[in-house]
Amino acid sequence: MPRMALATPFAALVAVLALGLAAPGVQAYPKLWEDEWPETDFENTVIDDWSEIISGGPPKDGIPALSDPGFVPADTETRLSPREPVITVIIEGARARAYPIRYLMWHEIVNDEVAGVPIAVTFCPLCNSGITFDRRVDGKVLWFGVSGKLRNSDMVMYDRQTQSWWQQAVGRGIVGRMTGVELKSLPTWMESWEQFRTANPDGLVMDEPSHSRAYGQNPYRNYDSAREPFLYNGEDPPHGIDPLVRVVRVGGRAWPMNRLRKEGRIEEAGLTITWESGQASALDTASIGEGRDVGTVRVRDARGRDVAHDMLFAFAFHAFWPEGEWMLGPDTETAQE
Repeated sequence: MPRMALATPFAALVAVLALGLAAPGVQAYPKLWEDEWPETDFENTVIDDWSEIISGGPPKDGIPALSDPGFVPADTETRLSPREPVITVIIEGARARAYPIRYLMWHEIVNDEVAGVPIAVTFCPLCNSGITFDRRVDGKVLWFGVSGKLRNSDMVMYDRQTQSWWQQAVGRGIVGRMTGVELKSLPTWMESWEQFRTANPDGLVMDEPSHSRAYGQNPYRNYDSAREPFLYNGEDPPHGIDPLVRVVRVGGRAWPMNRLRKEGRIEEAGLTITWESGQASALDTASIGEGRDVGTVRVRDARGRDVAHDMLFAFAFHAFWPEGEWMLGPDTETAQE
């Protein structure tokens, strides 16, 4: 059962579908998925308990991933509001690119190529996980789609070449021929549209897709101020941390955003992590660009290079890194589960 009410007709429909498709006894039997996934090898998996995987409502490709999107110059874009979030991708040899969350909210995956590097820009609204992956595996280029399945409220992706399932938050194959394979995460980050445009005046921004969607609107209104995650039945995080507090994850470590907001700059574990105001939460108000300020985080190594990281909700970090290290700061002992 979902443990919160979402506030739009679209979200209500998703909730109704999820209730029907995630009923006990349905999600726990993969043979019922074989008609939809005839090329998926369900015998090859890391899943011990199939009840961990449920339907999020939409079927396979019901949330349509995008491929080879169009781009426009940043200085000509007028549809985005200054504080709304984008995922910034900077790869040597190409102009900086911004992938607006207003589009990823409705498509969740963008397959693209930048400076010869095939990438998948991904965003899971239910756990706020935004990660960019290199799509190359063993010399082959994979193309990713949205399976319609969730595990610990995180999107399960699939690749079109082998029909294997992948856990988005960890970038690892969990069902099928690619089980156990890990995708390489690239050092990209979320920032506001204004921050991107100021830093990259000659940059590019993804153009609006041709699909009929309420781009710029948040179908999960007030989600990140709710008491509990949607379609999640796992443990709450330790140390009294709110399940829907954002944390900055680097590897198996997590820094709570409230600590980052308070300190502004943290130097730990060989990293420099900075927080700057100006980015709206995409999961707060009905209009993505009007959400409360959650700030922008950058993570760099000792040489000043950007480091691959994620800014997901605390419940998702605990679900996928149960032995993870919580970087709570000098006033509280750093804890390791």
